[in-house]
Amino acid sequence: MSRAFVREDYERDDEEDHDAPSALPTNQPNYITPAGFARLKTELDLLNQEERPSLVVTVSWAAGNGDRSENGDYIYGKKRLREIDRRIRFLVKRLDSAVVVNPSERRDDDRVYFGATVDTVDANDKRRTVTIVGVDELDPARGHISWVSPMAKALLRARVGDTVVLKTPVGNEEIEILDVRYESLAF
Repeated sequence: MSRAFVREDYERDDEEDHDAPSALPTNQPNYITPAGFARLKTELDLLNQEERPSLVVTVSWAAGNGDRSENGDYIYGKKRLREIDRRIRFLVKRLDSAVVVNPSERRDDDRVYFGATVDTVDANDKRRTVTIVGVDELDPARGHISWVSPMAKALLRARVGDTVVLKTPVGNEEIEILDVRYESLAF
C-alpha cells in the first residue's frame, strides 16, 4: 500500500523540538536545589522503570490484534510512548546539565543568592516570602520563584534592609528585604 494512504509517520509532526530545554538563559548554568534534582530523578526513574515498560507491553499486545489503523489501544499507546520518550529525553538533558546548589550549606549570610528564602514588604505594606530556586522547581503557590524571574533578579545580591526595584508591566515597584535565610527545601 502507498504511504499516501497509510500515515504511520504522523508522530514526526508533533515531535519538532518539544524536548529542547526551555526557560534557561543561554550559556548559563542550570542551577537546581538537591530537592529539585531528587524530584526530577524520581520522575525519570518512574518513567524508565514503570510507565514505559508497562506501556510497551500494552502496545505490543495491541499491535498483535491486527489492523493498527483503527486500533485505539495501539494508536493511543504509540502516542503516549512518544510523549514519555520526549519527557525522558528532556529530563536526561536537564539532569546532565544540572549544577546542584544546597542552600542549607550557606551559613550566616544576609545577602540574597540562589536558594535563599527571602521575606519582603512592598510600599503597600504587603508582605511576601519567596524562595529562589531552579527553573525546573518553579512553584508560585509555595512561593518558589525561578532564579531567572524578574523578582529574583531584583533580589539577587541584595542584603537585609536593602530596598530593590522590581520592574513590572505597570511600572516600578520598591521592595524592602526584611530577612534572608538558607534552609533545606522539601521535595
